[in-house]
Amino acid sequence: MLRAISRRLLLSVATLWLLSVIVFAAGFLLPGDLARAVLGPTADPRSVELLNKQLGLDRPIVTQYFDWARHALTGDLGTSLAYRTPVAPMVWESLVNSLKLGAVAFLLVIPLSVLGGIVAALHAGKFIDKAITIGGVITMALPEFVSGIILILVFGIWFPVFPISAQAPQGSGFFIQVYHLLLPSVPLILILFGYIARMTRSGMVEALASDYTRTAVLKGLPRRIVVWRHVVRNALLPTIAVIFTQAGYMIGGLVVVETLFHYRGIGSLIYAAAKAKDFPLLTAGVVVVGLTYVISTLIGDAISWSLNPRKRTGGRW
Repeated sequence: MLRAISRRLLLSVATLWLLSVIVFAAGFLLPGDLARAVLGPTADPRSVELLNKQLGLDRPIVTQYFDWARHALTGDLGTSLAYRTPVAPMVWESLVNSLKLGAVAFLLVIPLSVLGGIVAALHAGKFIDKAITIGGVITMALPEFVSGIILILVFGIWFPVFPISAQAPQGSGFFIQVYHLLLPSVPLILILFGYIARMTRSGMVEALASDYTRTAVLKGLPRRIVVWRHVVRNALLPTIAVIFTQAGYMIGGLVVVETLFHYRGIGSLIYAAAKAKDFPLLTAGVVVVGLTYVISTLIGDAISWSLNPRKRTGGRW
């Protein structure tokens, strides 16, 4: 078991390192010039060249990367080339904002999607099953920018029930912040509902047809006890892993939602850094998103292991 955990941790470290290399190299290939963007389109070429030299952008990309990585290992994520401020506070503040949005979306979508999958499985082949399954496929196929624009028009402009901006005023209380995050969370809920509900339904259908379920029924146990004590517990094992995987994916996929709803999260920060060719900020943002993905996946595996007796007794993790 310890070897399995050690392998996972080593693989996670290697993944984060490779991710930082790819992002740093990709950022170098982006069009545009940071010094030109800072000084303006009418700036003198000599001034642009001098600023590039001051920022260290005239050095080889390999030298720039290893200089960044050496400082990152000590917790210093560098200084933003575009904003001239330390990167770490910007990244962590944006990540906390994104985690707030993700938490609101997950607290709403998990009970809805799991319940929807259970209901669909208990009525497999019937109208309610087909309605939930087809509805989930439709919501999965609807891009966030389409559903986001529709929500802004309907509930933000035509019927102003929710604020258009997800960013609550500074100093707002807990409930005011949640109120501002409700509308932006809906596009995320629509995307995740179909996937989680289908995984739950699949696990439930398989568990309902298993031998231990038939044995429980033959013992004369009530259907409610069979479903909730025997079927649901085993059926949700793959769903738990999917939920935590989607948690990490969602944090990194908030660019569209945060941009539409003017929210200062990690997605919008990465987008701004990419436009400005701000290598330290871009790389730090993407690596932190990768770190959240790795951590959420490990937590999902740990919970799955704790609920699965076969894994606790030596099964593969």
